[in-house]
Amino acid sequence: MASAKKIVCLGAGYVGGPTMAVMALNNPDSQFYVTDQNAARIAAWNSAKLPIFEPGLDAIVEKIRDKNLFFRVINPTLLAEADVVFVCVGTPTKDYGEGKGMAADLQYTELAVRDIEKHCKSGTIIVEKSTVPVKTAEAILQIVNAQAGGKRFEVLSNPEFLAEGTAIQDLMNPDRVLIGHAETNAGVAAAETLKAFYTAWVKSERVLLTNVWSSELSKLVANAFLAQRVSSINSISALCEKTNASVREISRAIGHDSRIGPKFIEASVGFGGSCFKKDILNLVYICRQQGLTEVADYWQAVIDMNDYQMRRFVAQIIEMQFNSVAGKKIAILGFAFKPDTNDTRESPAIYVCKRLIEEKAQLFIHDPQALGNAKKDLAGIDSGVTYTLDIDAATEGAHALVILTQWKDYAALDYAKIFQRMQKPAFIFDGRAIVDAEALHTIGFNVAQIGVRAMRN
Repeated sequence: MASAKKIVCLGAGYVGGPTMAVMALNNPDSQFYVTDQNAARIAAWNSAKLPIFEPGLDAIVEKIRDKNLFFRVINPTLLAEADVVFVCVGTPTKDYGEGKGMAADLQYTELAVRDIEKHCKSGTIIVEKSTVPVKTAEAILQIVNAQAGGKRFEVLSNPEFLAEGTAIQDLMNPDRVLIGHAETNAGVAAAETLKAFYTAWVKSERVLLTNVWSSELSKLVANAFLAQRVSSINSISALCEKTNASVREISRAIGHDSRIGPKFIEASVGFGGSCFKKDILNLVYICRQQGLTEVADYWQAVIDMNDYQMRRFVAQIIEMQFNSVAGKKIAILGFAFKPDTNDTRESPAIYVCKRLIEEKAQLFIHDPQALGNAKKDLAGIDSGVTYTLDIDAATEGAHALVILTQWKDYAALDYAKIFQRMQKPAFIFDGRAIVDAEALHTIGFNVAQIGVRAMRN
């Protein structure tokens, strides 16, 4: 299989699309097919406006689309001709049955794998790219190699370590590429085939080969460690707001410790995205399944702290506005869970907006990329919500501004001008600590910023 030339990706989402685009860019002699059952999503990938926003992705797709990168509705013929199949389907947290609310839902993975077994030729390499529990590769092997047809497949674990907003940069210059394989000659050979695609642009020493279990668990542990850092600094932000300490100064101080470093220690309203919460809950579930109650409780506390951070942020919004936001216009600045993406999965903005809607606030939501997804997230409860790309319309006559995404544009707004157009007293609640609180207080705002004592006029 060293001459693998046709690669099919099942799933045209945040992982499959960018990963195949970068791989195709750097392997021009192979053909890459990004597939999905959703015809509308495939049509979007073939249009001028891609279904996901990721800096740098548009340029790559435009350069190689329909040359060696193709977007197609999945069909048996594509699978029959595939040398390698990447499984990039969704693995959401289960909302039913055993493990509800914690375990990964693998029904879509299993359906994809059964299609692979049915239509692919023997010897096709299956690459699990989705975030999955430990032993998933083993389960896939049992499914595909236990059928009556006598076909045999190799299954590799190749977890993604992408951060939305920097996914293309992460793919082009990864810290590491992890490939887990069966500890057999055939498993090693399959891993070497996949490695060859990556070493077309990644230094060989950064492509790490390991056993499948270690590879699968590494993804969960990496996200758990990163989320733990966020929850740790957020716990300190609550203490800072009760004292005269500044969480920003504390982050700067501990970030200079070479043992800690500056990444993922910026306090905020909470972490979001498709991975952190889901992966930690998955880790908690695995630990409970293995009887490791104390370990499970430890990681559950990371999620609990994140939930606490969001709850207390909303409570402060209500309390500072005289314990009522009913009928008040609240400008929500940002809905995506982070800048440079239109992804709103698990965004703190969802919780914050739902709570404010429950309190009968009139929300004006602004986000440069994520309004489409915001409408989906709040569908059915958004009769009092206005979605707008006009920052003036969002802030005109508002009682309060609530910053929920650290888009650079929000730090550079003319807040003196905005203050003049707002209802008085005017409030700003900075859930991302991106504005100069003292300067806004001088303008006349009542300012509540994560990790510093609130400033009232």
